[in-house]
Amino acid sequence: MSNKPTCDPLLLENQLCFPLYACARKIVAAYTPFLKELGLTYPQYITMMVLWQYNKISMRDLGKLLYLDSGTLTPLLKKLEAMGYLKRYRNPEDERILMVSITDKGTALRNDAEKVPYQMGCLVNQKGELFASEEVDKLKEQLYQIIHALA
Repeated sequence: MSNKPTCDPLLLENQLCFPLYACARKIVAAYTPFLKELGLTYPQYITMMVLWQYNKISMRDLGKLLYLDSGTLTPLLKKLEAMGYLKRYRNPEDERILMVSITDKGTALRNDAEKVPYQMGCLVNQKGELFASEEVDKLKEQLYQIIHALA
């Protein structure tokens, strides 16, 4: 009789992390051509999504929402600022706090970006990977549960 476990914990196919990792890479790659039309990378796009929602936010809170540290966020914000989409400034009430706010040009970019979720939905459906909106909502809920459990 074999003492070998029936479920090898080191098989790639038995890992939760691998399909999440592979799926994230595939999704970001699928976004790339649509975002290229906007002149944005995926991290820049999600940063702009937060700014479209909040208009103004502290760099600290932005990093928390995006799960990015300041070492990653700073060059990303510098690039978006150079593109004219946002401005960074010190909070006049507390100089230690760096604020980020969207510019008129950044706000205008939203009109072009509104087609991206639709384009992604069409791409996924073309590939035959049809998901009902309830399934998508359930998947997002489960993914956020994992994110919050590991935060």
